[in-house]
Amino acid sequence: MTDGGQSSQLAALEKVLLDETADPVNLPFSLLSSITGNFSEAQEIGRGGYGAVYRGVLPSGRTVAVKQLFERYEILDKNFESEVTCLAGVKHKNTVRFLGYCSETQQVLMPYDGKRVLADVRHRLLCFEYMPRGCLADYLSVFADASCRLQWTTHYQIIKGICEGVHYLHQQRIIHVDLKPQNVLLDDNMVPRIADFGLSRRLSGSQSRAITDHKLGTILHQNFVQGIYGTRIPN
Repeated sequence: MTDGGQSSQLAALEKVLLDETADPVNLPFSLLSSITGNFSEAQEIGRGGYGAVYRGVLPSGRTVAVKQLFERYEILDKNFESEVTCLAGVKHKNTVRFLGYCSETQQVLMPYDGKRVLADVRHRLLCFEYMPRGCLADYLSVFADASCRLQWTTHYQIIKGICEGVHYLHQQRIIHVDLKPQNVLLDDNMVPRIADFGLSRRLSGSQSRAITDHKLGTILHQNFVQGIYGTRIPN
């Protein structure tokens, strides 16, 4: 991409970041690589089962979060498109704002059978607003220092915000089956933002419940409840 092309894409990302009503934009891999220091360890801020999250610093000094999905997971184009569409439609004060996405295939020389061959490497990334106060899990840990201990009023506002965010998602017919303290991020004002819709399920109009082939969602929900209250609620 030319310098002029990257500058225009950076300007588009800055615009989306500043305008909460703006739609997410398609971002080139080269730009996301550039703002994350080529996905350097120094800028990695989190890692999960599906990908790693990096701090992306824009020329203006503003910060975004870039999630790079692991290549080892084969994700069909239609599934990625469905996820992007789902994320783009979620706009609420208690959900992390989706800023942009990338889906590119590059041909890269790689060793194979004693030779170097051209191989297709697929890059899929998601860009979100950056939450400076970390995740809720940091404040619930028994090892948290005094600076991380919250007042009851803050606890109440966080719980209330999570409930409002989940209620909004359900109104959009979206079930977040990976809801846990690590996926509740906090902004500068300690307002909770629900994140990571990698395991979300969108219901059709005729469905009243989500049916999955495993109990992952139930287990994660139990862990979330246990993390907040310290005890597991029996079935």
